[in-house]
Amino acid sequence: MNLVESLEKSLIKNDKIPQLSSGDTVRVHQRIVEGDKERIQVFQGTIIRLRRGGANANFTVRRIATNNVGVERTYLLFSPRIERVEVLRHAKVRRAQLYYFRDLQGKSARLKERRVDAKPAAKAATA
Repeated sequence: MNLVESLEKSLIKNDKIPQLSSGDTVRVHQRIVEGDKERIQVFQGTIIRLRRGGANANFTVRRIATNNVGVERTYLLFSPRIERVEVLRHAKVRRAQLYYFRDLQGKSARLKERRVDAKPAAKAATA
């Protein structure tokens, strides 16, 4: 194993990032540095793109801001600036990249929720 591979392995071991997929509604807590002060900024939206690729993996989150303006942010998956990522809900989608989502507004921009068992081991223990 060379130096680059060992650095990538150390970056990928990150417990702050849960299992993500396209269509998930997430809340990303990002550390922002302004001068000598540091704060955490929260960005909540839907994942429209998820690119795997080791240490270079990234995901794009889209939300609708005021006056129906769409805002997209792309985050590195294993960035030290990301404090944590919360998955609020999972959606049922049939595409890996949801670029068509940019053209939708209102009710047509809703996604059906996908139910996910939080603890499948506890369910099997009771049966």
